[in-house]
Amino acid sequence: MTPPVTLRDVARAAGVSPATASRALAATGSTSTDRRAQVHRAARELGYRPNRAARELITGRTGNLCLVVPDLENPFFAAVAKAVQSRARTAGYAVFVADSEEDPHLESELVTQLGAQADGVILCAPRMSETALTRLSAGRSVVLVNREAPGVASVVVDNVDGVRQAAAHVHALGHRRVAWAGGPADSWSDRERHAGLLRAAERLPGLEVVDLGHFAPVFAGGVAAADLVAASRATAVLAHNDLMALGILDRLRSRGTAVPGGVSLVGYDDVPAATLVSPALTTVAVPFGRLGRAAVDTLLGLGTGLGTVTGTGRTAGAPRGAAPDPGPDAADPTAPGHRLAVELVVRGSTDTAPGGAS
Repeated sequence: MTPPVTLRDVARAAGVSPATASRALAATGSTSTDRRAQVHRAARELGYRPNRAARELITGRTGNLCLVVPDLENPFFAAVAKAVQSRARTAGYAVFVADSEEDPHLESELVTQLGAQADGVILCAPRMSETALTRLSAGRSVVLVNREAPGVASVVVDNVDGVRQAAAHVHALGHRRVAWAGGPADSWSDRERHAGLLRAAERLPGLEVVDLGHFAPVFAGGVAAADLVAASRATAVLAHNDLMALGILDRLRSRGTAVPGGVSLVGYDDVPAATLVSPALTTVAVPFGRLGRAAVDTLLGLGTGLGTVTGTGRTAGAPRGAAPDPGPDAADPTAPGHRLAVELVVRGSTDTAPGGAS
């Protein structure tokens, strides 16, 4: 039986001391980027697997991260989860993924239960109140994705600019009465998007926004919103997300309303299904991969060692020595929050307003 590869074997292959190899694999200390890459390459070639139990006894860390999402069936959260797992794996961490089923009380329970078994928590689009977030983040390393809250590090997309782009697009096509099909009332991103739409309407001459209300952020929620779209006399509708937009598209089609001939439709997220329907959805593309990777980078302090993530996004107690090159996707650990740009993708579900309105 072949003996297991040890840390000393990795250090010998990399031409460094065992202490240096240990620091490089644990992403702590002032190990240079080249030396760290050298050690990781040797570990991969030898098939080295660290003893997690031993590492926890020595460092007080579990080697685990916890990711809580509101709905794993939603392609948005599935894509972010995949990116989180990939980035964490390269840093030597395993990831617990939990689905809170859009329930803020279950979110709190999951953070409390799983957080005790992890070195840090990534909360994706949490529905809980700011008070609850502040309480749960006390004494824990926590990063929020798609949500901002005072005193908690976050990685978000520019929701305001996303709806501005969508509103400007339909306005340029001649639409003046635009409906908004909102997501859950307790959704931070929905509040941001709705506020951004109202702000954009103030700057776009003649644009009137019809608020259809709040709906479940799923296909069925869009189906429910579609009948109100028809009654609103709007010539264009912006949906909280693509899943809702797909539901709106299906229901309008069954009612005999052409998209985009009768109503133009814009989604948000650019999930894979957005291009699998006819017409393909015009939508605001969210960089899922960058969101997930930036969340892990922020949580781990860009490789300088996992400590308590402060409200400024910096890892408290982490050494300020040399850190690895985070690459173009990485979050800035000194920033109050990391905000990623989004981009409107124009496809077949939008066209000029019926009757050439202007």
